[in-house]
This record gives sequence, structure tokens and C-alpha cells, in this order.
Amino acid sequence: MTSTPKLPLGTPFDDLDAYLALPRMSGLALSPDGTRLVVSQSVLDDQATKYISALWEIDPAGERPARRLTWGSKGESGAAFTSAGDLLFTASRPAPDGSDDAPNALWRLPAGGGEARRIATRGGGISGVRAARSAPRVVVSTGVLGSAGTVEDDERIRGERKDKKVSAILHTGYPVRHWDHDLGPDVPHLLSGMLDVDDEIALDDLTPVPGIALREADYDLAADGSFVVSTWALPGVLGTMRTILVRIDSETGERVTLVDDDAADLSRPAISPDGTSVVYLREAYGDPDQAPRITLHRFDFADSRVSDLASGWDRWPTAVAWLPDGDGVVLTADDRGRAPIFVLRGDGIPSALTSDAAAYTDLLVAPDGSAVYAMRASYAQPAHPVRVTLTGTVTELRAPSEAPRLPGRLTEVVGQADDGTPLRAWLALPETASADAPAPLVLWVHGGPLNSWNTWSWRWNPWLLVARGYAVLLPDPALSTGYGQDFVQRGWGQWGKAPYTDLMAITDAAVALPEIDANRTAAMGGSFGGYMANWIAGHTDRFQAIVTHASLWALDQFAPTTDAAWFWAREMTPEMAFENSPHLAVADIVTPMLVIHGDKDYRVPIGEGLRLWYELLSESGLPADAEGRTDHRFLYFPDENHWVLSPQHAKIWYQVVESFLAEHVLEEEVPLPDVLGS
Repeated sequence: MTSTPKLPLGTPFDDLDAYLALPRMSGLALSPDGTRLVVSQSVLDDQATKYISALWEIDPAGERPARRLTWGSKGESGAAFTSAGDLLFTASRPAPDGSDDAPNALWRLPAGGGEARRIATRGGGISGVRAARSAPRVVVSTGVLGSAGTVEDDERIRGERKDKKVSAILHTGYPVRHWDHDLGPDVPHLLSGMLDVDDEIALDDLTPVPGIALREADYDLAADGSFVVSTWALPGVLGTMRTILVRIDSETGERVTLVDDDAADLSRPAISPDGTSVVYLREAYGDPDQAPRITLHRFDFADSRVSDLASGWDRWPTAVAWLPDGDGVVLTADDRGRAPIFVLRGDGIPSALTSDAAAYTDLLVAPDGSAVYAMRASYAQPAHPVRVTLTGTVTELRAPSEAPRLPGRLTEVVGQADDGTPLRAWLALPETASADAPAPLVLWVHGGPLNSWNTWSWRWNPWLLVARGYAVLLPDPALSTGYGQDFVQRGWGQWGKAPYTDLMAITDAAVALPEIDANRTAAMGGSFGGYMANWIAGHTDRFQAIVTHASLWALDQFAPTTDAAWFWAREMTPEMAFENSPHLAVADIVTPMLVIHGDKDYRVPIGEGLRLWYELLSESGLPADAEGRTDHRFLYFPDENHWVLSPQHAKIWYQVVESFLAEHVLEEEVPLPDVLGS
């Protein structure tokens, strides 16, 4: 057996507690005059059981050090600047009566200094803060109980449900769950109010009795605060739903439909600086034969004209923001394992503004149009704030914390699919990997499946395995975004074909490298990546171990029980589901599998994990013996969701994965944590 050299201690990835304690930055807010920039940073609490976020001010010029602004014990989020330069945010802080279970309220931190003051509360909490750039107007979202939609009804019903411990929900339509939470009885509403010198503001309901319309809504507030453009969900037959765009007057609540496209869902509206038009993303519906497509469009208020922007561009836009003069936009899109910033003026093909191996989010354009502020992340560095000039110069700003030192190096692997299509992947290597000391390989398949390995993830982090001596391959097979429509189409409705053969081809390219030990390999993945792990297990014995997290196992069972069943009914026929279902190959599975699932996972319900586990033990080519012993393992989280997010559960996740891989790939024993109690 080839020994695996161990890296010297010295990075946070060598110790899970040190890794969990790393600060995590997200989100940006820019003041209307462009002089103040705010970022959120989350840190582990004293018990190491949850993350607490605080708001920090960053110098947009990159000269002054970051300065902490908020200190709440439960954290703050949802930062937005008012037209006067005050900072709004949401936070849950003790109520006046001393109770500690108050919902998120709206707070204001004066631009001139002083203490933050609570300015609005609602029983259903406040979120989604939007503040007008040139007027004292604010729009927020809240949950409301009761068909009347009044504050009085909401408070009365909320109190009765709490006092009588009632959790029942009566549904009249679909969906009933989303990702990890039940839908209802709270119904999302949009509220609007004027900011003045008083401590409290009155919030008026702009959307009485909206039904499901504002669930997961995207909305933008015009610069002068006069109107909102929002997505609006409409229920359809057999549990289907579609999303249109509406305009809502901020004073009267009058609602007008802007774009109703019966062949697509609409999202991410961004109102032009002069309020004359709105750009948005259009996701054309897929069907069993054609993959969906995301394109950029503009609606002009004067003549109701819809324009297809960048119609010849073979990329899917993910976010968009206007340039201050209104003559163009900046946008992001996945692109060959990256997510650059692009600039589009008029119509045509967007031009790339950035060229580094990074993914950009949270685009904010300086008022003078000289630069774009964004969060930049890659597999070399977690998300951090940067300034990007309109000539493409990228400058890191002075953030609240520094990037962690990595335990290895990052490179790319290229290969070729069976049909000749070029393939690529990121490869994270230990510093010790060489031809004389090749590293064992872990193939890690991304979820989605319409996704790409192109940015840092705190939850799916390859460097934790690299610190233990593994090389980690992060490939983008068929169905991945950032390689054009044809690349998505190659795997559409045929998950077990091109995505699988692409993964095997890029793995072949990786194990051919001198730094990789081709005789010690494992495969793992979550969600769609878990599906692929299950498919791999039933179609090859080349790996020594397989880890499958939140995975799809029996597609006929999965489709009607997931939280978005209409999506699967629209895009996969029963014949496709049968042809591509991993459970049909259970008898051919001879590789030890670690099955991981959370009971609160509504996207891939727990029934998938339970059935997979039972059939592995009873029907696989590596079944349990007469005394019930097996090489397979099942790690179950009764109160976790699709991702397993609580810090200590994430720690256990990595500890169990490490132990399982060590046993079967390295032929070494790594003890399981005592806290498992087994």
C-alpha cells in the first residue's frame, strides 16, 4: 500500500474547529453618494453552534481599514442605505418587555453617528429591505396571517397559535413546502413607508391578499421611490406555477401587469436610473426534448415594448445592474468555471470586464460610473469585496478579515468527451503531491444539475480533504452552465449518459497525471451530485468508496414528492425517469457507500435516502451479511436540511466522510467522533 504524506500543520483546514471559526463575508450595500460601502461578516458564536453576522463599513477607496458598525447578540443583515445616507438593517433584538424571541425588525443607524434605533416591527418579521436612492421611501417584505390581512388579525392569530401551540396548516393549492421549510400559514406581503425624523415609521400594505404571488419574490424600487417592479407568481393547473412581472405604485398599491410570458419565468428585475425601463431575466421553460434557456430582456414603460438584449450571446446571465447614465448594464454569467463581470451597452454581445479565475456577485455601480463594487470568490479565496474599474482593473478592498492560507495548490485539468466535446475541471492538490508521492483522488460532482464548480463554498469545501492528503477533482460535465446551450443540451433528459461518460472521461485525464494515484480513488456528490454518485456506483467498480449526500435514488418516487413536482412533470417523461433511475442498477453496486441525508430536506425528500439504504442492504452486490453487518454506512440528521448547515453537524459530516474514505481508500483507521455515541 502506498503511504500518504501528511501536510504539516499550519492552515485552518488542518483542523475542523479552526475551519469552522473562519469569518465569512457576504453581501454589499453602497450609499447613494458612493462614499460608504458595507459588508456583512459572520463569525462563530461562543458555543460554536451558530454564526452571528455583523455589518462592517469598508472604505470604497481601499485606504482605511474596515470598521465594525453593529454589535447585536443575534446579528444583523439586510443592509440598505437611505437617500439621506442612514444605514437600514434588520435584526432580532430583545423586545421592550424583555422577551428574547422578537422577530426581525427594521433598524436605522444615523449617518451622523449615534445608536441604532428600531423604526418598524411586524409579527411576521421584516426582510428584503429596499430603500429609494433619491427619496425617503422604503419597501420591505413581511409574513401576514389571516385572510383579512390586517395588522390586528395578524397579531391575534399569531398569538393564538403560539399560546395554544398550534402548527397545523390548511392548504388549498400547491406547493406546500420549499427547500427546508413549510409554506404557510404566513403569506408574504410587500409593505411601504416614508422615512422621516420620527423613530417609528408607518408601513402600509401594498399587496393585500396576494396569495402565493410573493413567495420567493424578486423586486426592485425605483430611484425616486414612486413604484416597485416585482415578480408575481401565478398558480396553474395540476400544481404548476409561473412567474410574471408587475408594477406596484408605492403610494396606492395599484398593480399593473408588465410582462406576462406563458412560455417562461421572469426574475431579477432592475429598474433603470431614470425609471423609464426595467431589465430582467427570462428563463424559457424546458420540456422533455429541449433544455431551458436564460436570456436578458428590457421592458420600456412608455410603449410597453419588450427587447431581447444580447440575443446572440451563448451564456446565461445570472444578475444585472444598471450603469448610472442608463446607457448600459453590467451583468454576471457562468463562463468556463468562472463567473466574470460583463458590460453591455445597447444590444449585442456583452464584453468581459474581468478575466481572472473568479466568480463575481453583488454588483453595485459607483454613482459616477467609474467602478463596480462586487464580492469576488474563487477556489483560491472565499468571498471578499473588490472594486473593478470600467477598464477592468480589480483592487481588493480592506475587508474585516484576511483570506485563509490554503493547504495546497489549484490547477485545471482538461479532457475530451466521448463525442469530442472539450471538458475541463478544477483540481485541488496537496502541496506534497508529486510523481514520487502521488495523492489519492476524490471525484466531487456538483449539484444542480444546471450549475458549475466556479466559486468558493463553505459547505462543500475541497481544501478540507486536500489538508488530509487527497487531491480533489471538481469537474463540469454535460448539463453544467458556462459552456453554452449545446453543452447543457447534451445531457438534457439523459442524466445517465453524457454527464456520466463526461465524468469518467475527465477522471481518466486526472488519474493520468503523475501527481495522482490512479489506484486510490473515491467519488462523492450531493443533490444531483448525489444522484451521479448513485449512478456511478451502479455502473462502475473503479472507485474504492462512494459518498452520496441528499441524493436522488428512485426517480419515479422522487418526482411527485419533491417540493417542486411540477418542474419534473414538465421536463422529464416517465420513460426518461425510468431509463435514468439509479435504483434499477442496485444489484450491480459492489463499492462501499456512505449515504447521508437530512430529514428536513424537502427538495430531495428523506424517502430517497431511506429507500437507498434499505435496498443497499437487501439487494446490492455488497449486501449485509447474515448478522446484519455491512460495509455501507448511513449518516442521518433528523433536524438538518438539504445542505447540513449547523456548524457542529457540518463538523460531524466531514469527520464521518474522512473516516469512511480513510478506511476504504487509504486502508487506514480514522476514529469516528465520540459525540456520535456509537
